[in-house]
Amino acid sequence: MSLGAGRGGDGGPAVGGLGPAGGPPGAGAPGDGGLRATAARHALLPLRIFLGFTFVYAGLDKLTDDAFLSSSGPGSLAQMLEAVRETAGAAWMVDLALENPEGFGYAIATGELAVGLGTLAGLWTRLAALGGAVISLTFWLTVSWPSDPYYYGNDLPYLMAWTPLILAGAPLLSLDAVLATRRRRRGRHIFG
Repeated sequence: MSLGAGRGGDGGPAVGGLGPAGGPPGAGAPGDGGLRATAARHALLPLRIFLGFTFVYAGLDKLTDDAFLSSSGPGSLAQMLEAVRETAGAAWMVDLALENPEGFGYAIATGELAVGLGTLAGLWTRLAALGGAVISLTFWLTVSWPSDPYYYGNDLPYLMAWTPLILAGAPLLSLDAVLATRRRRRGRHIFG
């Protein structure tokens, strides 16, 4: 679309190929029900569902695995930490976790569960996404660090996948959206 080929949201020409309300051409106004507008509003939902379910599953999997939460032995967090200690990008993190592997295992599992549930519900989504990013960064700097090439490790893509949710939150189909609507209504009622 060329400059002036479309119409802006105020009836004026679209600027720089942007459609109404500054969105992509054909996106329509924010309340418009066009296919592109609907897709744009729902764009983060699949990512939210995937990350939320994955982190809930990972947290529950760890909490229900007696071997993972034991202080030593096959399948334990302590055994895994010992195995990656020499190759970790942040060996100090591994050393810190090895001081109390059971407590660290419960912290990881509980954190993953909280992040996943917050993401699925869309409650404090930016904070939940930040927590997910921190967990993913920790795993990347410790467990996935020796992956060669780097993109074979899955924790770095998870870290990057949390970024859009940190930036945008969950503006649709979320408890955050419900709470924001209530705050706006109360504000109008109190000050209106």
